[in-house]
Amino acid sequence: MKDGGEQSHVGDGESNEPTPPAEAIVRRLIDEGFSRGCLEVADALVADDLTEHQNYGPHHPPGPAGVKAVITSLRRAFPDFRLKIEDLAVSGDLVWTRNVATGTNDGSFMGHPPTGRSIRIDVLHVLRVVDGKIVEHWGVPDRLGALAQIGVSNAEGGNTFAPR
Repeated sequence: MKDGGEQSHVGDGESNEPTPPAEAIVRRLIDEGFSRGCLEVADALVADDLTEHQNYGPHHPPGPAGVKAVITSLRRAFPDFRLKIEDLAVSGDLVWTRNVATGTNDGSFMGHPPTGRSIRIDVLHVLRVVDGKIVEHWGVPDRLGALAQIGVSNAEGGNTFAPR
């Protein structure tokens, strides 16, 4: 489903260039930022006052710096990290994506040493885009699946939450 609304214009008085549609903003962040590691794209596409609903811990920086921290962390753990959009839907200022993340664990991940094993996990995102900037994000990555695939959790082999 594509957003059928009008493109908005930046109201800074210096440019009459139309603001790219929400879908293009999200695709650019995923393709250039996450899949290629271009950190500068976060400055261009993420609002300074981004509301982040995905839990990265108490010391996670806000806005573009927080997005850069996530990209840097993922690419440190998985230098060949790729995030591929499988499905995308737009309604107004909201963009939903279903993605597949892949990479080889050649660096520390969630406190675990590198294993050299590969991951392939699902990641769901909902992003709100206003005036050409991502202002709100909800993310649901399969972290437990990633840990199981790199061999630091037995999640694929049974219930890891069972009492011992």
